[in-house]
Amino acid sequence: MSRGGTVSALHRNIVGHPLKLLFVCSRNRWRSPTAEKLFHGVDGLQTRSAGTEEGARVKVTAGHLGWADLIFVMEPKHARRLRAKFAGELAGKPVLCLHIPDDFQFMQPELVALLESTVTPHLAADEMRSETTDEHR
Repeated sequence: MSRGGTVSALHRNIVGHPLKLLFVCSRNRWRSPTAEKLFHGVDGLQTRSAGTEEGARVKVTAGHLGWADLIFVMEPKHARRLRAKFAGELAGKPVLCLHIPDDFQFMQPELVALLESTVTPHLAADEMRSETTDEHR
């Protein structure tokens, strides 16, 4: 699936509003801001990013989780941290692990390619309809 109009038409058909994606890593410096920038401006998507650690550039809040339709974490530890702190806010929210290690710089071409190949499949109709939480994808 391309990052263009297909996502928009498909999502608006199902829920009637742009799909809100939250990307989470540890410090919100490289991986999640890259994902936010990469998918920002794609028709039918809205994006934000945050980090789970105290020193994060933007620290994840209950507000972020309430805003998001889909939550993408870079590693399983991020999903565990979110569940430990925000169990109630995550009820019924898909949390999808991308399994992307902290080995990349902001907008590094290899990171961009990895994000495109791991995020895009989750934007299919069956993922948007799902209300299950799965950190092992």
